Amino acid sequence: MQKERGTIAAIQDLCEEFRKYNRIDPAYYEKFDVKRGLRNQDGTGVMAGLTQICNVHGYVLNEGEREAVPGELYYRGYNIRDIIQSCRTEDRFGYEEVVYLLLFGALPNQAQLEMFNRVLAHFMYLPETFFEDMMLKAPSPNIMNKLARSVLALYSYDENADESTLEAELGKSLQLIAKMPNLMVKAYQVKRRSYNGETMYLHPEREGLSAAEEILSLLRMDRSYTHEEASLLDLCLMLHAEHGGGNNSTFACRVLSSSGTDAYAAYAGAIGALKGPRHGGANIKVLEMVEDIRAHVNSITDEGQVADHLRRIIRREANDHSGLVYGMGHAVYTLSDPRAVILREHAVRLAEGTEFEPEFTLLNIIERLTPEIFLQERGSSKPMCANVDLYSGLVYRMLKIPQDLFTPLFAVSRMAGWSAHRIEELFTGGRIIRPAYKSVSRPQKYLPLSQRG
Repeated sequence: MQKERGTIAAIQDLCEEFRKYNRIDPAYYEKFDVKRGLRNQDGTGVMAGLTQICNVHGYVLNEGEREAVPGELYYRGYNIRDIIQSCRTEDRFGYEEVVYLLLFGALPNQAQLEMFNRVLAHFMYLPETFFEDMMLKAPSPNIMNKLARSVLALYSYDENADESTLEAELGKSLQLIAKMPNLMVKAYQVKRRSYNGETMYLHPEREGLSAAEEILSLLRMDRSYTHEEASLLDLCLMLHAEHGGGNNSTFACRVLSSSGTDAYAAYAGAIGALKGPRHGGANIKVLEMVEDIRAHVNSITDEGQVADHLRRIIRREANDHSGLVYGMGHAVYTLSDPRAVILREHAVRLAEGTEFEPEFTLLNIIERLTPEIFLQERGSSKPMCANVDLYSGLVYRMLKIPQDLFTPLFAVSRMAGWSAHRIEELFTGGRIIRPAYKSVSRPQKYLPLSQRG
């Protein structure tokens, strides 16, 4: 115990040493015109590449100035609204069609889609002994970390892990897209057993199901789900499958891929990026914020009470004291995030008349009031809309999906987009991505150890 206390004290001393010598004057960022976060002064992203995969449209440039417009999301030139509308009208699952479109650049016909689904079904199984050796024996309290570790571990089961021909890369992508639901649910079951003290139940895989049906079938103890539930989850998977090359996890995947590293390392890195609360983990922060509001107001449907608490949040007096209203604002979208609009439309129908209706009302109040309160508190008139994270957590809760899986579900879906971008980077990029960092340290005279104070 004494040795441990000494180690803790030593680490504290080292932290103090770090603080003395590792401060960068904020004025330097403006002096050297540093694009912090790879953003221009007007908030637009620095142009780092070209892509045919996705267009995230949230504003137009009018005589050099950003002009807010309703947001639109295009997969390979197709509006996501049209894709979803077609699937809903024809009452069919659409995620697999979206995966095909993102990877190959064209919509499949019926025969191509059926063939594609057979390939995915063939790849859904984990290698023999993989679950026992790589998952059961090494549980993790966080499913995202376990997903990243599992993806890395699959490298060892691939005889051609470093082969980077188009055929090899497509094969690895399809295998990972197919295996991700299986990996996610099994990681969750191991976590339940090892950390929650709950029963772990494992179901055999069933071919012929959509990804949404497979997830619900593997996840639920009795394997039962309604068609409406599976359709709503399928909708979520379609919305989260892709969001352009500049989002943090996809850019991380492209950066890693540009170095020539293997597919498993690149996709594991993307999972790590998505885990962050400023990216895929934001839906959890929305739920934590909702619980903070619930704990400090008498009625979560009272606009006045909610508005007062939002002011405290923005003033850094409540919630996590970050001053952020989670689920609000986006780097590209200005007037609206189409994903949030679509989720809200479906969430309101599902929540009506249920225990979730008050919470939906609260989220709607947050969406409507936050821009005005930001203007009052900070003088910011920048357009601010709800993003997809504001409503996705509520939708998952209505689907009885445990909170542990909110961000992993994002990763399961986004593997399609990561795959498309990695392959595009490998076969059209051609250069390692290497931005510059300006050094602001000064030359120092080296002192022998005996002469240092």
